[in-house]
Amino acid sequence: MRILIADTDSVAVNHLVKVLEKSSYAVDHVRTADEALNMFKHYDYDLFITELNLADLPGEELIRQLRRSRIATPIMVLSARMDSSTKVSAFSAGADDYVTKPFDMNEAQARIQALTRRAYGISEPRLRVGPLELDLESRMVSVNGHFLHLTSKEYSILELLLLRKGAVLTKDMFLNHLYGGIDEPEMKIIDVFICKLRRKLQRFGAEHMITTVWGRGYILQDPAVVSNSANHVAPQTFSDGTPPMRQAG
Repeated sequence: MRILIADTDSVAVNHLVKVLEKSSYAVDHVRTADEALNMFKHYDYDLFITELNLADLPGEELIRQLRRSRIATPIMVLSARMDSSTKVSAFSAGADDYVTKPFDMNEAQARIQALTRRAYGISEPRLRVGPLELDLESRMVSVNGHFLHLTSKEYSILELLLLRKGAVLTKDMFLNHLYGGIDEPEMKIIDVFICKLRRKLQRFGAEHMITTVWGRGYILQDPAVVSNSANHVAPQTFSDGTPPMRQAG
């Protein structure tokens, strides 16, 4: 998952960034509202974390601008201001959570995980599709009870596919999710990652879960559901609703 942080508190932010990156989050850090708005023009984020005392624009106004632009990304405020009127102002502007500084890192991580799950309509940390299970908190992946060893890139790709199950994801979306526009390799690297991921899934009986949609990208689906749908295809009809005539055998 990719997170954008807008904060001028270098000490606190650097610590938070290190903890999040250690948990395999991709994190971008900016110091001004203008930089944050510019990042949102180019990239999709799973979470935005901001302080209120930005140099060029109050944090509440930045949040309002994002919401007016129809950006639905969950927003967490990090602030040393603890008065209720400030908190009410932040929530009224469109913030989803408010954490006061100094904050407990374990609590902050738990809140971040809860917000990102909520954004995808997920009530629990485990994602399941057919024989495949992924735990967003422990970052463990299993197939039919067998745990898989995945690289950080393979995990991130599988995580994105599961979070957007049933949707076609383009290679650009994968590159953005993995690299965020920084030192991005060629698109064909996504094919390499997908190939390796498929082999690991197939080893324990999860074949045909990641399908190539030619000219568009990749999609993850439950093979059992796809097979069941294929076996219940509606009969062909003409525009007036009448079925075609059967040919004599």
